[in-house]
Amino acid sequence: MGAKLTVLAGPTAVGKGTVVAALREQYRGLYVSISATTRDPRPGEVDGKHYYFVSDAKFDQLVAEGKMLEWAQVHGEHRYGTPAAPVDEALAEGRPVLVEIDLDGARQIRAKRPDAQLVFLLPPSWDELVSRLRGRGTEDATEQLRRLQTAKVELAAADEFDVKIVNDEVNTAVSKLASVMGLA
Repeated sequence: MGAKLTVLAGPTAVGKGTVVAALREQYRGLYVSISATTRDPRPGEVDGKHYYFVSDAKFDQLVAEGKMLEWAQVHGEHRYGTPAAPVDEALAEGRPVLVEIDLDGARQIRAKRPDAQLVFLLPPSWDELVSRLRGRGTEDATEQLRRLQTAKVELAAADEFDVKIVNDEVNTAVSKLASVMGLA
């Protein structure tokens, strides 16, 4: 069996980034996709490592040429997307690929790549999700409420995914994801 494309989605504050970072640390051959964005780099961000920073014109070209697995406009301002070429190159090299994305992005990838495996990361409970979001302290009360409303919509779509993993403990969730991806 060749390498496969796995898409990981889940609501805000469920721990996607933490799980992906731990998985990347344990499985060096794993390719985790890098998004392209039209926003300017933040201090310390490196092109090709954190994001591919592109102009609006270049982003338009990538979309028009069908070279994005998925894309979206975020907060009505900048666009983000997953370029297909690096993903396809990693798959051709036999490397497993993980794309960490939101619900809409996962749906776009499913439409373009029906063979992709979609994994949904669930919180142990709604109360735990709320606690994690508030505990981050990175969003004000209005933004927290908006994110929790979005989380309800995302959680309602969990059955669209091939596999559901509850992130009750990071190492357990990482082990389950590794197993699902055929890494373990």
